[in-house]
Amino acid sequence: MTKTVLIKNIEICYTSNENPPVKGARMSKIDVFHNAYLILENDKIKEIGTNFIGSENRFDVVYNASGLIAIPGLIDSHTHLVFGGSREHEFAQKIAGVPYLEILKRGGGILSTVEMTKKASFDELFLQAKKSLDEMLLFGVTTIEAKSGYGLSLDTEIKQLTVLKKLNDTHPIDIHITYLGAHALPKEFHNDRSAFIKQIKQDLIMIQKEGLAEFVDVFCETGVFSAEETREILIQAKELGFGLRVHTDEIESIGGTAVALDLNAKTVDHLMALKEVDMIRLAQSNTIANLLPSTSFFLNKEYAPARKMIEMGMALAISSDYNPGSTPSENFQLTLQIAGNKLRMNPQEILTAATINPAYSLNISDHLGKLAVGYQADILLLEAKNLDYFIYHYGINHTKAVFKSGELVVDNRIRVEDSK
Repeated sequence: MTKTVLIKNIEICYTSNENPPVKGARMSKIDVFHNAYLILENDKIKEIGTNFIGSENRFDVVYNASGLIAIPGLIDSHTHLVFGGSREHEFAQKIAGVPYLEILKRGGGILSTVEMTKKASFDELFLQAKKSLDEMLLFGVTTIEAKSGYGLSLDTEIKQLTVLKKLNDTHPIDIHITYLGAHALPKEFHNDRSAFIKQIKQDLIMIQKEGLAEFVDVFCETGVFSAEETREILIQAKELGFGLRVHTDEIESIGGTAVALDLNAKTVDHLMALKEVDMIRLAQSNTIANLLPSTSFFLNKEYAPARKMIEMGMALAISSDYNPGSTPSENFQLTLQIAGNKLRMNPQEILTAATINPAYSLNISDHLGKLAVGYQADILLLEAKNLDYFIYHYGINHTKAVFKSGELVVDNRIRVEDSK
């Protein structure tokens, strides 16, 4: 049975209609519709226009968006959603200036979360992650990428991946799953790195066979995995049909971006220490530079050189990096506002970086990431005067309503199911 929805009286509707990956100056090209309307049919956008005239009686649902602006549902393409416990006990060390790699050596950091994740039950992990997803939805996030990586052993990695699969099946937010077994070196392998790399490669075969992930990621960084080790793992992943994503150039540049580009990775993520020679190659590629400004904010680190990247013609995405150690916040709107203030990206570039470019990196830009006829009806309605105001007025939740696949899932900043 067909269900039709009219969203009327939208003050201003904003969307990119550029073909992704959207690079350089094209990131500022946003289509703007005043006094707009959207007609939804089932889970798709059937019509978009201005100055709606006609009978409203033919629609099953009519939503009055007077005073609101509309943008595509936000896509957060780098999160670490599923983990046990939290790491507030490290906060004092962080603000005292203790480097992350030093915290890691002391048994903190990723290894601390690994222990808590191993001890947590499936249900405990599920409920904790669901609570975070619910918060993300209230901030207008309708699609995420989420990684494992707090297991460092096959059993716990599978536990994380199956939690993500269940969440994807039961929660309005779409989840694209990444296996990040190479997130840190487990203590038991400190004297035999090659054995752990071999184990990761063996585990990839099983994960592919069971259909537990779409992508594979590696943390290529000093003190974690070298460029050569990253290449070895990613070659195996690519041969098995996985998409590739790489944590790299966060603290030091050790060759991870070059490896990612050699293998046509979908994204390279962090990039605060990106070298100019890699910038040139990245601008010539279709790999997305996925920037994580909330991490720089929380760790008091330098920010990625976004302005230079855009001027050189790169395609940028902005993601939260939600995780317990360096970005313990589900407020993706704040991440975008930090991108404006600290990365010096304009609101149009930010919208592109939070919608169509991350959609491209997740292989879903043929049906998500823009407001266009035939696209999935993932729509965020914001209580903001205009797009600039959304980025300028920081730290609050501007969400009024969220439509996911044509269904109203958030209204008046409340989950619709919670208000029944």
